[in-house]
Amino acid sequence: MYLRYIIMNKIIHLLFILLLSSGIYAQVKDSLPDFSDEYFLVKDGDTLMIKLDEVPLLPKHKFKSRKDVNYYYWFRKKVFKAYPYAVLASKRIDSLNARLNRIESKSKKRKYVRRVQKYVEEELTDQIKKMTKTEGRVLIKLIHRQTGNTVFQNIKILRSGWKAFWYNTTANVFDLSLKDEYHPETENEDYLIEDILQRAFIDEALESQIPKLQIDSYAILEKRKGEVDVEKYKQMFAKMRKKRKKKKRKKK
Repeated sequence: MYLRYIIMNKIIHLLFILLLSSGIYAQVKDSLPDFSDEYFLVKDGDTLMIKLDEVPLLPKHKFKSRKDVNYYYWFRKKVFKAYPYAVLASKRIDSLNARLNRIESKSKKRKYVRRVQKYVEEELTDQIKKMTKTEGRVLIKLIHRQTGNTVFQNIKILRSGWKAFWYNTTANVFDLSLKDEYHPETENEDYLIEDILQRAFIDEALESQIPKLQIDSYAILEKRKGEVDVEKYKQMFAKMRKKRKKKKRKKK
C-alpha cells in the first residue's frame, strides 16, 4: 500500500507538470460540408436533403474463452477510469496556453500558472491517489495519446532533461516509465485501449476528444479482426494468487 501511495503521488505531480507544458497544438477546425455524402429524397417535386450520420462498424470480438471476456472487461474499467483524466489534461493544456499567450507580463504568467496548478491539485489529487498501478500506466499512455507528448517529454520541455531523468528513474523503480508511448498499431495493451475507447465512443459511454497523436483507429482495429489477447493480465493475476497463497501458508 505504501509503494502504491508513492507511485500515485509521482503520477499526480507528473500530471500537474504536464498541465503546465508549453507545447501548443492546433485544434481541428470545422470544414465546409462535403455534399458527396449527402442523400436526397424527391417527392412531388420537392427536394428534401437528409444528412445520414456515419455509423462505424467494428469487428466482432473473438475471445479464446469465457475467462478472457472477464479479463477484458476488468481492463475496460481501468481505461474508463484513466481516460477522463487524460482528456482533462489535454483541455487544461490548451486553455492554459491560450491564456498565457494573451498575458504579456512574466510575473502575471507565473501567478496564473500557480493558480491553475492549485486548482488542478484540488480537482485531481484525491481521485488519482486511488488509482492502481495498471490505471497509472494506462493514464501515462493516454496522456501521450491526447496531448501528443509523453509525460517525460512534457517534463523536459517545462523543466530540464536532468529533472525528467530523475522522474523517470523514480518511476522505473515502481515498474512505471514516464517515457511510455502509445502505439496501438504494435503494442497489444495499447491496441486493447484503442479498441475499448472506440467502442465506448460509438456507445457514447465516454467523451470523444480528438487526440493530438495521429492514429488510424479503424485501420488498426480492422487489422486485428476482433482478436483479444489478455494473457498478460491472466499471468499477472496468477502471480498475485500465488503470493496470497504463500502469505496464508506463512501465517499458518
